[in-house]
Amino acid sequence: MSARGKVPFGDLLLDSKDGEWGEGAPGVGLVAADMIRGTDFAELNSSAKVLPRRYVNEKHAARKRLQLGDIVFEMAGGTAKQSTGRSALITKAFLDQRGDTTVLCASFCRHLRLDQSKYDPQYVFFVLQALYGAGYMAVFNIQHTGVSRFQYTSFKKHTVLEMPKLATQRKIAAILSAYDDLIANNQRRITLLERMAEDIYREWFVHLRFPGHQNVGRDRGIPAGWSVRSLGDVLELCYGKALKDEDRQSGTIPVYGSGGVVGTHSASLVDGPGIVVGRKGNVGSVFWSERAFFPIDTAYFVRSATSLYYLVFLLRSMNFINNDSAVPGLSRQQAYSNKLLFPPDRLIEDFTAKVKVLFDAKRVLSEQTAVLKTTRDALLPRLISGKLSVDALDIRFPPGMVEAG
Repeated sequence: MSARGKVPFGDLLLDSKDGEWGEGAPGVGLVAADMIRGTDFAELNSSAKVLPRRYVNEKHAARKRLQLGDIVFEMAGGTAKQSTGRSALITKAFLDQRGDTTVLCASFCRHLRLDQSKYDPQYVFFVLQALYGAGYMAVFNIQHTGVSRFQYTSFKKHTVLEMPKLATQRKIAAILSAYDDLIANNQRRITLLERMAEDIYREWFVHLRFPGHQNVGRDRGIPAGWSVRSLGDVLELCYGKALKDEDRQSGTIPVYGSGGVVGTHSASLVDGPGIVVGRKGNVGSVFWSERAFFPIDTAYFVRSATSLYYLVFLLRSMNFINNDSAVPGLSRQQAYSNKLLFPPDRLIEDFTAKVKVLFDAKRVLSEQTAVLKTTRDALLPRLISGKLSVDALDIRFPPGMVEAG
């Protein structure tokens, strides 16, 4: 086992500064900056991720601009189920995506800048992940005036880490980063498959350039065999069922609300695949579940004789607005009244056959990703604690790893 030394957390740092929020519009002495919030951490390295754009005092922006290897640390915004103290690593891939844009952490975060001559940023990031996963960060989480906050000063004072030599840190970081790279690659492939399916839908059913469209006659712009129908003629929006947090039992069945997956349960309400539509809160949101699932009472699920592979794109293309202020959320009656141009069954069948291949590929990638995450999360505490030694391993470091300064 490699030699480890006890290091107070504060000794890892060269610098640490609070975040900014700035102004919502340009002004004299202000510069544009993309802001990272705790809610952005999970998708930070996604090329599709859009960060809030704010305008910050140019002196503060220059002093607090994030650099390669910085760690953004969440200081506030936790919930009853999710403590503060999450973290995100600023990688080369992230900075390359932003180009010359100044990036800062938001006011409910702070950045940590490490002494990279002694401590590998990726390794320290994984240490913070391990501490968070073990519930250690929750010890420093307090509720203050309705907002959950992290006691950073107390954390820094009381946290002492056992740090291996730098070469060992880099080996451990390389192993764990390899899993993260595979997960990120799978996510990029999933995103590409989703875009391909979306493009096919738009080409066929929005631009009406479906296979053989050149040979189909039209009446007032409507292709022969198509019809104008109401959404209520095509599908049924069924109510989800109330399921309080305390009533959920340990299991792997995803529980859906209007904002997506909100937890898991031991039993399902609807067989998969299926469609969830937001009823209250995130009104009109549309989610696809490949597996059996449990929609709660803030959401609808869809029943229909029409292909769900077609309907999920149809629903995502619709603008559900409730004009009846007396009825909170999405009214089924109003949703059903939406008119749509409905294609013939044969075309829907052809579309389903084409995109189901893409959905199946997405499912395989998602299953692979779940296995990768489980394996990484199992390795993480063993590698960080030193129970699993890496000293004898000859590891080739990937190009994306942060280099020591």
